[in-house]
Amino acid sequence: QVQLVESGGGLVQAGGSLRLSCAASGRTFSGYAMGWFRQAPGKEREFVAHITWNSESTYYADSVKGRFTISRDIAKNTVYLQMNSLKPEDTAVYYCARYRGGSYYSAREYGYWGQGTQVTVSS
Repeated sequence: QVQLVESGGGLVQAGGSLRLSCAASGRTFSGYAMGWFRQAPGKEREFVAHITWNSESTYYADSVKGRFTISRDIAKNTVYLQMNSLKPEDTAVYYCARYRGGSYYSAREYGYWGQGTQVTVSS
């Protein structure tokens, strides 16, 4: 069974930075693309970033492009999301998920999810 555990969230002032981590269990991590999503109160879960299994390609939502960076460390079974120049509108619960195919920006195309980590950006 695949288990994903996010960490690194917290409270930060606007303009600050955070780095989220997503630790995956099992040998089923290295061969899969991974994604980050977020969900703010009262809103649908939205795509943030995606990284292919070999880190050759990354994709970002327009709202975070140039500020967020997704990366992965195969040896550590971990995916990261470096978030810089944070804005109050980035406040949400952030989730990592394992991709299973199809549209990388659609939450329906991810089969395993972590429990999420809260990010709060104050103005």
